[in-house]
Amino acid sequence: MSDPAGGPLKRTPLYELHRELGARIVPFAGYEMPVQYPTGILAEHAQTRTAAGLFDVSHMGQVRLTAKPGHNAAKALETLVPGDIAGLQPGQQRYTQFTNESGGILDDLMVTSTGDHLLLVINAACKDADLAHIQKHLSATCEIEPMFARGLLALQGPQAAQALARLAPSVATMKFMTGTYVVIDGAECYVTRSGYTGGDGYEISTPADATDAIARKLLAQPEVKPIGLGARDSLRLEAGLCLYGHDIDTTTTPIEAGLLWSIGKERRANGGFPGAAVIQKQIAEGAPRKRVGLLPDGKAIAREGSEIVIGGKVVGKVTSGGFAPTLGRAVAMGYVERAHAANGTKVDLLVRGKPVPAEIVPMPFVKHAYHRG
Repeated sequence: MSDPAGGPLKRTPLYELHRELGARIVPFAGYEMPVQYPTGILAEHAQTRTAAGLFDVSHMGQVRLTAKPGHNAAKALETLVPGDIAGLQPGQQRYTQFTNESGGILDDLMVTSTGDHLLLVINAACKDADLAHIQKHLSATCEIEPMFARGLLALQGPQAAQALARLAPSVATMKFMTGTYVVIDGAECYVTRSGYTGGDGYEISTPADATDAIARKLLAQPEVKPIGLGARDSLRLEAGLCLYGHDIDTTTTPIEAGLLWSIGKERRANGGFPGAAVIQKQIAEGAPRKRVGLLPDGKAIAREGSEIVIGGKVVGKVTSGGFAPTLGRAVAMGYVERAHAANGTKVDLLVRGKPVPAEIVPMPFVKHAYHRG
């Protein structure tokens, strides 16, 4: 299999396991990845919402930032992101974005403080560009260690805690957006209570050579089944979570995307990150457009790129759309001009040239179930 962008596709440490489990493998972000297993996307989605699902997310990029003598890694990273990184206590995690000078989003990422360094998890398709960006701006202040060979497993769902606690008992008491070192099957791993489904769960960073054994141990737990990229997408869409390159990119700001909550109060006031003037102006005056949830009538699915129309005038575009299995209906999200962004606004979505009535609604479509303790 080769990458549509050219060159051979890479494989994660779990490639052979996916084949063994009967996964349908597709090219994704430069990797051969499982889109679904024989049970199918609907069953995998339901498994994650009701029990626990194991996702291979080893294609994501992991980077360790350690301050050089006389410097502060959190303060250094704050010159590239609008999040409050300096306020992180050891074991705390934050979601933030790399921004550009126009306030656009270069990537979104998770940042965790381990106490003596920061752990970054960045998107697979952006990891080489992100690493170059970090090296260009932070090499003088930080030691930058890409850990792209490490495994990353996401164990998600309401029964994830009981399954993982059999292998690492201390994870049971963790709260959402915290992290800690644990030993699983003899290997030192870093676990955060976080994920991309809107539900409870964990992400487990594993040494490359231990990833397969740990995944098999997790799959041996009665609550856990393997889940592919198809259900990962339907789960995150129901949860109203952005997918980089679709719902957020260099043309969207965190304010337009509804991510103001991810920008600390001091950062809003003081700036000091790329595009701060644009973002501060949008905080004060409102953004020109807004990311909204959309409920189409009937069964038609409005895919990415479908135009959003009011009275014959195009007021926006769908950025993600699909079937939400938990709700048993189609949902979508997209951007509309601010004047038309109020919940309850009636719009038409152009699906294969035909208008489908829809309504702007609050997100998430399915209530979040994070474990806050």
